[in-house]
Amino acid sequence: MILERDLYLERLHKQKDKDLVKIITGIRRCGKSTLLFNLYYQHLLEDGVPDDHIIKVAIDNIKNAALKEPESLYQHLAQQMQGEGRYYVFLDEIQLVKDFEDVVNGIKRDFDCDVYITGSNSKFLSTDINTKFRGRGIELKMFPLSFSEYYGFCQGDKRKAFNDYMMYGGMPYLLQETDPMQKAEYLRTITETVVTDDIVERYGIRNKEVLRALLSLICSSIGSYVSSRKIAATLKSSGHTTVDHKTIGSYIDHLCDSFLFYRANRYDIKGKAYLKTLYKYYAVDIGLRNAFLSFRQIEPTHTIENIVYTELLHRGFIVDIGRNEEKEIDFIARNMKDTFYIQVSYTLVDEKTREREVGSFRRLDDGYKKIVITMDDDPFTDLGSSRR
Repeated sequence: MILERDLYLERLHKQKDKDLVKIITGIRRCGKSTLLFNLYYQHLLEDGVPDDHIIKVAIDNIKNAALKEPESLYQHLAQQMQGEGRYYVFLDEIQLVKDFEDVVNGIKRDFDCDVYITGSNSKFLSTDINTKFRGRGIELKMFPLSFSEYYGFCQGDKRKAFNDYMMYGGMPYLLQETDPMQKAEYLRTITETVVTDDIVERYGIRNKEVLRALLSLICSSIGSYVSSRKIAATLKSSGHTTVDHKTIGSYIDHLCDSFLFYRANRYDIKGKAYLKTLYKYYAVDIGLRNAFLSFRQIEPTHTIENIVYTELLHRGFIVDIGRNEEKEIDFIARNMKDTFYIQVSYTLVDEKTREREVGSFRRLDDGYKKIVITMDDDPFTDLGSSRR
């Protein structure tokens, strides 16, 4: 089953033949390999690129184990680029190759080629990309399926599909799995792999139980402000007596570096400045978050808030938490063309809830569009009754 990922395919196409290494990042199993090896491969063929000028290497395939050595990989690629014309090189899970940046920079220097690579763990931070590729690489962040992508495949009753999406998220494999227990186990396996392979082994963390306890707290705090000091105090009170806030801060960074969570900063709209204390963290996929908590603590408003946040990232927005004097706006979403103020609430039927959500927009006269997202489908819900 090959899912169309038109948004990412378009982004890759826009970078085609530019003198930059295209670096596709994202959490494990979100579809990076399929995007490159199937969808983009087919796109290049349709664009007139000869099949023998497209070189595909999956580093994590056992038959390519020898290619984890940088010299072997370089020679393997060099042997296939002996003809005329431009070559297109796809390297999947390149982080498994030591000093992979030297291989990539080397083949770009020595051959006429356009290079695309994928990676899943913390060796592919944006800051590392700029360092390793010396300004000659561009990162394309990939996410699990958005709801529109998910629904485009499953069809049927849209409300039921969204309820399933709220529970299990958008990891592509789940579209071919119908058993709820198997879905849950698959999601837990991904989380465990990220914790073990991308964090514990990468950073040499000795106390895995502290990391798991922290992950549980972060999962439970979706939509709430998080402080490393408060988390450290909570963990100490539950028996982890040697934990300090600096360690917790580092562990939170690791969770984000491995694409499991994204941090939303606070922005003071009136003061036009970022605030340096307290952040919110959102899971890259709500299903992964729910599975780690064994599908407990599923609160609708915060679940939808998480889905809206990742949807905005998926669409290429920069997303912050807004402070409007003493009130909070769930999201300020910006791109090169637009800025939106967004509130998220499961329902606005209650007058007090409606007043709170819409009231956060008061005295914002900068002309940016203000949006309230709710699950209500009542045509008589009147947002205009709350004065702005």
